[in-house]
Amino acid sequence: MMRSRRKRRASTLLEAAMWLPILVAMLVGMVELARVSYTYYTIHKILYSLARSLGTQQGVNFCDNADVTLTAAKNLALRGSPDEAAEPILANLDPDSIQIRIERRNAETGELEQCECSGTGCDLASGGISPGWLVISLSEGYPVRLAIPRISQEPIPLRPVVRVPYGGI
Repeated sequence: MMRSRRKRRASTLLEAAMWLPILVAMLVGMVELARVSYTYYTIHKILYSLARSLGTQQGVNFCDNADVTLTAAKNLALRGSPDEAAEPILANLDPDSIQIRIERRNAETGELEQCECSGTGCDLASGGISPGWLVISLSEGYPVRLAIPRISQEPIPLRPVVRVPYGGI
């Protein structure tokens, strides 16, 4: 009887030792997946806030990256304040990495196309017509490196894209 108890204890200890690394790896993987998902959600929310802010503004010159309204909206979305000196919500995410694309429906094909920055396109400063849609994205993506011990890999670029109608006419 004593011998079978020892065998059961040894068997239980051996099984626990075999399963413990698998359970720890699954726990670390779930935590990293949650961190990447949260980062993606945060970036998407930042881009959506920027798109909605710009989509309701009047007189924005989307063809001029130095436009005061564009700069203030980017800083507000990235920092929660229009001040450039404020701390960013996400580290290493700056206004230069945000790409704003303006689109309009082609009258002949009905497809969405990028609107040219010209007097016949969407350049409002040159007498153009306002765009129909704003597409906000990150030009190079936002790199996230997984923090899994003893495994080195390349960073994963997160590339959320937000498309909203432009209504700032």
